[in-house]
Amino acid sequence: MSVKFGAEAASGKITWQHEPAGDDLLFSSPLGQGVARIVWRDGVASLTTSDQKLYQAGDVESLTEKVLGWRLPLAGMPDWVRGRTTAGAPAQTRLDASQRLAELTQSGWLVEFLEYGSGNGMPSRLRMSRQDVELRLVIDQWRSAP
Repeated sequence: MSVKFGAEAASGKITWQHEPAGDDLLFSSPLGQGVARIVWRDGVASLTTSDQKLYQAGDVESLTEKVLGWRLPLAGMPDWVRGRTTAGAPAQTRLDASQRLAELTQSGWLVEFLEYGSGNGMPSRLRMSRQDVELRLVIDQWRSAP
């Protein structure tokens, strides 16, 4: 993952476990050192930094904006990384020649599907942007829950 916000930029790795009950994201530096962990459960978003400072908010977007300076669009990401729109939110879409999403505008975010994987047909590279924030994701591994 890489993020640009204002004049700032950062990159690293995300290990993300998504379940219907919530999310658990571990942000690591490019060398693999844990930098921050976000947990979303029961309507509470918690962010713990590497020095064990704990921050909480009612949603992940406002929490990451407050602590990190940029918004992580976690509400839409479970669908977007699968190449689909989020149900119940208006969306504008553009399809590619293979009838897959090429571009999606939803919840104030522009999501561009830059590449799809050959094995599973899922998106493997995405760019999400909103105002002065740009997030780039490269999905290098999918694992389904047992």
